[in-house]
Amino acid sequence: MRDVGSTMHVVYASDDKFSEIMGISILSLLENNKDIEDISVYILDSAISESNKDKIESIFQKYNRKNPIWIKAVNISDKLKMNIEVDRGSLSQYARLFVSSVLPENLDRVLYLDCDIIINSSLKELWNTDLKGKTIGALMDAFSRKYRPNIGLKDKDIMFNSGVMLIDLVKWKEQKIEDKLLKFISDKKGIIQQGDQGALNAVLSYDTYCFEPKYNSETVFYDFNYREMMIYRDPPEFYSEEEINDAINNPVIIHFTTSFLSERPWVEGCKHRYVDKWLLYKQMSPWDEEPLWKPKKVVGIKKMYLLFISKMPRRFVVWFSGLLHRYGKPFVFKIRNR
Repeated sequence: MRDVGSTMHVVYASDDKFSEIMGISILSLLENNKDIEDISVYILDSAISESNKDKIESIFQKYNRKNPIWIKAVNISDKLKMNIEVDRGSLSQYARLFVSSVLPENLDRVLYLDCDIIINSSLKELWNTDLKGKTIGALMDAFSRKYRPNIGLKDKDIMFNSGVMLIDLVKWKEQKIEDKLLKFISDKKGIIQQGDQGALNAVLSYDTYCFEPKYNSETVFYDFNYREMMIYRDPPEFYSEEEINDAINNPVIIHFTTSFLSERPWVEGCKHRYVDKWLLYKQMSPWDEEPLWKPKKVVGIKKMYLLFISKMPRRFVVWFSGLLHRYGKPFVFKIRNR
């Protein structure tokens, strides 16, 4: 662990719809990092309402922290003058690709965080992580070999989850990562497997330090036991069962990623192991009286599939869903975009 300064620089990106979720994440950040002398938060703003901005700033005032720095998010479609296909979420996620050009020039390192996380304990150790000469630190994600060719990677190349990224901005600029990302997206005509995360993987796979999974404890760790997860995802390389168990039992960052087996904590019916933690921070936030979101209405093939697997044994569900995830998704993307 090395000292990288007394100020921790944290970046979020959101549109107005997800600003409540981001605000609750920020509250958990400030609540659990009182040991850090100074925290600077930068928000890449995709048309967040003044009302929600006021609520977010009230959180900083509650913890006697300086207000966030609001930065107008770059619209990737406008930048490249083309329609960009959104794999999931919204176009605002692409704003993080521009960290080197929109943040203050004097920053050497930043921690990018997705909105759909809560911070469970101090980030000091993560912030001071030695990246071993790599441009970013991130979680090695569990995707099968079949995903890699669609973004120009080889069978065993690293694929990572971009929801938590520790970024060496000096190296990012030296390596011209922003230019490489824009060229990749442009060459793919804005249609990329896994959207902006796919672009980041394509450009940074060889330049990523994989930190411990406790720093990005994903929902898939909770929906499946270790053996099931390896069958379902079938990654060429992954963390040990002990490391994943530590991420489950002692998470520093809990990442409520999407899952076909469970709802997220701001949606009615969530049964995640740590849903009560998220709800606690919601109760502490300016959105404490806002209702939970209604589950999206499931229709068509997905509805039929969920009905089908609800009647099947667990072992079959893991095996069959794994076939679809490992082979079906990347194959459909490949065929659709020939």
